[in-house]
Amino acid sequence: MSVLAVGVSHRSSPVALLERVALEGQARLKVMSEMASAPSVNEVLMVSTCNRTEIYADVEKFHPAMAAVTELLSWHTGVPLSELTRHAYVHYEERAVQHLFSVACGLDSMVVGEGQILGQVRNAIKDAQQAGTLDRVLNDLGQRALRVGKRAHTDTHLDHAGADMVGLGLDVALRRIGAPVPEAAHASEPSADTAAGCPVAGMAESGDPADEVGAALPDPRPLTGLRVLVLGAGSMSALAANTVARQGAGQVTVANRTHERAERLAECLTEAYEPIRSRAVPFDSAAEVLSEVDLVISCTGAQGLVLDRDGVERARSTARPLVFLDLALPHDIDPGVRELPGVDLVDIEDLRRAVAERGDESAERAGAISLVRGIVDEEVDEYRSGRRAELVAPTVVALRDKARTVMESELSRLEGRLPELDDKTRGEVTYAMRRVVDKLLHQPTVRVKELAAGPDGHSYEAALRELFDLDPATADAVSRVERTPGEQAREG
Repeated sequence: MSVLAVGVSHRSSPVALLERVALEGQARLKVMSEMASAPSVNEVLMVSTCNRTEIYADVEKFHPAMAAVTELLSWHTGVPLSELTRHAYVHYEERAVQHLFSVACGLDSMVVGEGQILGQVRNAIKDAQQAGTLDRVLNDLGQRALRVGKRAHTDTHLDHAGADMVGLGLDVALRRIGAPVPEAAHASEPSADTAAGCPVAGMAESGDPADEVGAALPDPRPLTGLRVLVLGAGSMSALAANTVARQGAGQVTVANRTHERAERLAECLTEAYEPIRSRAVPFDSAAEVLSEVDLVISCTGAQGLVLDRDGVERARSTARPLVFLDLALPHDIDPGVRELPGVDLVDIEDLRRAVAERGDESAERAGAISLVRGIVDEEVDEYRSGRRAELVAPTVVALRDKARTVMESELSRLEGRLPELDDKTRGEVTYAMRRVVDKLLHQPTVRVKELAAGPDGHSYEAALRELFDLDPATADAVSRVERTPGEQAREG
C-alpha cells in the first residue's frame, strides 16, 4: 500500500480551472466514494479550499489508481481529462506525505503560513469519515498532518510573520476603497489582548461559532467608520468578521443561509468589540443592504453566484463607492459587477497577483519558513520509519506463527511417544517450550523492526522470509486478518 496525491492548486492552475474543479457537499462525498471503490484504491481523502483541490489515496498500484482518480475527477467536474492532466501534479509515496505535511503547515498556501488550512484539513478528514472512504492509513496520515501543522505554527510562529487570506484581501480592498493600509499590519507580534474575539467556526470539532476562541488579530484600525457586509458564517467568513471588527469597522452586518448562525456571530461581535454595531439579516435580503455598506466580504461555499450583476445594479440606490471582496471558489460575486459605476471587485485572481507583486521575504519570514521546512522533513522521516516498521509486522507474525506450528507438532509427537505423562508434567513441558520459542524469537523480531525503519529496511524483511522459508502468502494472509473492518469490506 502506498500514498498517492493528485491535485491542482494556485501554483499549477488558473483560477478559472480551480473554480471548475471545486466540489462541495454531497458532490464531494460522492466523488470520494466512487474513487475509493475503484480498482487499486483503498482509501480516499480530499482537501478542497479556495486555492486547491487535492485527492490523497491509499493505493495498491500507481498507474491504475492514478487513472481512476483523474478520470473520475474529470467526469464529475466536467473538466476534460486532457485539460485537467495538463495542470495537475502527482506525488507518490514519500513525496505525497511530504506534500500533505507542507500543505498543513501553510507552506503551499497562496499566503504562506496562513493558519486556516489546518481547519480545512480537519474538515477534509471529517468529510472522508462521513463518506466512508477513510481507514487506517489515511486517517493516521491525516491526524499526523494536523499535528505537524500545529507544531509548525507553535514552534515557529510562521502565521505571525505574514498575513492570512483575509488580511491580504483586506489590504487590497482597502487600497481600492482609498483607506490607509498600515505597513506590517499583519506582521507584528500580537499584543496581550489581540487573542480576544469571536469564535472562528470550523476550527473547533463541532464547527459551531460558540466553540472556539478566534485567532489573534492585528491592532491597527484602518477600517474605522466603514460599514461592512459579511456573507457566510463559516470559518473564513467568521475570521473576516472578527478582522474587520478588530480593525475598527463602524458596523458589521452578517448574512448566512442558516440565520441562527448569523445571529450568533453578530451577537458575539457586539459583545467582543463594543461599541461596534453588529446585526444579522436574512440571507435572501442581503442585496437590500448593499446601498448601506462600503465593503462586502463573501465566502459562502455556494456552487452558484450569490450576487449577480443585475441584482447588484438594482439594489444600489446611491452612487457611493462599493468594493466586493470575494474569497470564495467557485465565485460568490458575479465578475460583471466590475462594469457598474462606483463598484469594484477583489477576487482570488487579484490576490494571487498581489502576492506575486509583493514578494515579501523578510528575514523573519524567511527564517520561519526554513524552520517549518525542517520540521516537515523531520516528521516525514519519522512517518516513513513508522510505516516501514508496520510493513515488516506481517512477516514477524508469520515467523511466530511458523514457530508455534513447529512447537505444537513437536509437542504432539512427544505426547505420542510418552503417553504416560500426567497433565501437570505435560503442562510444564508445554510452558517451557513456549518460553524457549518466545525468548529465541524476541530479540530477532525486535531488531528486524528497528532495522526495517531505516534505509533499505525492506531487505531485512526479505532476509527474514528467506532464512526461515516463510511463505509470502502466509504473511499476506496475516496482514489481511489484521486489517480494519473497513479495509476487509472493500476487499470482499
